[in-house]
Amino acid sequence: MNRIFNTSQILLLRDHYGSQVDVEVVQETGSTNADLLARIHHLYAPVLRVAESQTAGRGRAGRVWHSVPGGMLTFSLAWRFTKSAQALSGLPLAIGVVIAEVLISLGVPVQLKWPNDVLKENKKLAGILIETAADHVDDDAMWAVIGIGLNLRVPDALEVEIGQAVADAPWLAQMDRNLLLAHLLNALARALGEFQQQGFAAFMMRWNALHAYAGQAVKIVDRGEVLYEGAALGVDESGCLLLQTEAGQVTVLAGDVSLRPLS
Repeated sequence: MNRIFNTSQILLLRDHYGSQVDVEVVQETGSTNADLLARIHHLYAPVLRVAESQTAGRGRAGRVWHSVPGGMLTFSLAWRFTKSAQALSGLPLAIGVVIAEVLISLGVPVQLKWPNDVLKENKKLAGILIETAADHVDDDAMWAVIGIGLNLRVPDALEVEIGQAVADAPWLAQMDRNLLLAHLLNALARALGEFQQQGFAAFMMRWNALHAYAGQAVKIVDRGEVLYEGAALGVDESGCLLLQTEAGQVTVLAGDVSLRPLS
């Protein structure tokens, strides 16, 4: 099985939707998100940039995304929307749906944790970081740079460095990486077109069907402070979490808050 990325092979594996996207492969970079953001004013078409290794990958709220060469699939996709930044608030959840559905189709059982983690056996398997920038031509358009990190094989030493239990997917690590990336690229390109037309409403029921904590007692934490406790009901058409608390139902915006199960 091919475990090295090859631009030509990925291009050949694109379908009708994926063919909208240019593909770049690099051996090593600091951050594929940062690479694309630095060039955002020179982009005129969607671009996917994948690295064999990222040395300065980031997660939400500036957290470090730990990686080892060959152990993770790390890539970013720049996509232009004719939407406001506010209208893109549900995009991380939509991307989570796409990743989860592709992984399930490949035999990896996963669920979703609000707002943007993919879980396997209740441990983090994949994360999503989306950064936006205004279009340099159209004031009514936005670019989203969608960064995705998927654990394929996590050594014990890296898990210790991360400081928490994480999941991996050894079965996917055995796949031809070009094929795995093409599966994700084709599904993402199709879904981003849907999101442009319908917003997160097109993904709400799909997200709720994969909700890892549906009906469970959870807490919402912001910088160590517990904001809410209650039963996680699901998400609404904007991607906000609906929480049933003792004081009634509340709607939680994503931002930098975190969901954690009540112990």
